[in-house]
Amino acid sequence: MPEVVGLRGLEVFFSRLGAARPGERKRATAGVEPAAEDPALVSSRALRRFLAHVGAGPAPVLLDLGPAVGSNVTFFGEQLNCKVHVEDLLSDLDRHLQDGQIGALPAFLSKRFSQEAGTVDGVLLWDVCDYLDRPSAQALATTLVRLLRDGGALLGFFATDRYVSSGVTKFIVSDQSHVRQHAHPSAAVRQRSLTNREITRMFDGLSVSESFLLKSGLREILFRKGGVRPAG
Repeated sequence: MPEVVGLRGLEVFFSRLGAARPGERKRATAGVEPAAEDPALVSSRALRRFLAHVGAGPAPVLLDLGPAVGSNVTFFGEQLNCKVHVEDLLSDLDRHLQDGQIGALPAFLSKRFSQEAGTVDGVLLWDVCDYLDRPSAQALATTLVRLLRDGGALLGFFATDRYVSSGVTKFIVSDQSHVRQHAHPSAAVRQRSLTNREITRMFDGLSVSESFLLKSGLREILFRKGGVRPAG
């Protein structure tokens, strides 16, 4: 059983895959089975590459910045044998909106995480930046660049002008190539679409490893920091 601790976020520890019984390992690794003709199903070309980058070294540390999804925690824990920190930034955004403190969000995001600089191997940003104003998105990006270790990776989704959304969504991983979008209750609204140039400048210190424009109008971008992650 994983151990869950923490206050603002969930921190989940996973043991080696070999410790699970064969039947349990098969179910956990499979993720959530994609439904046929599911309109919310998104084909991801970058997720598999993200997994390969983050899993290149032993005992990686992963930050998931979306709402807590149990099947996602299980999927990434079993795929990567990693420590997963779930840090729900949409809840933080909602709280600032409800309290009328949106102007304080950039400073909050700059100090939001307890991890030390250079200790995180992977970040699942999802589409969080789409709901932040420019100063808040920049503060978050700068913080995440600082937290990533050399060789670390960040996976983000960014809406283009073609993307149509009826509200806030959360991402549920189906397998290494698919995620499903589910409606998520939130007071947040999607901001102006960022250009490729704006996104890359915002994440100064990272390089774009892969970038794909999906049929839905979402752009998925895989960032890397520095070179290959050191072993051991």
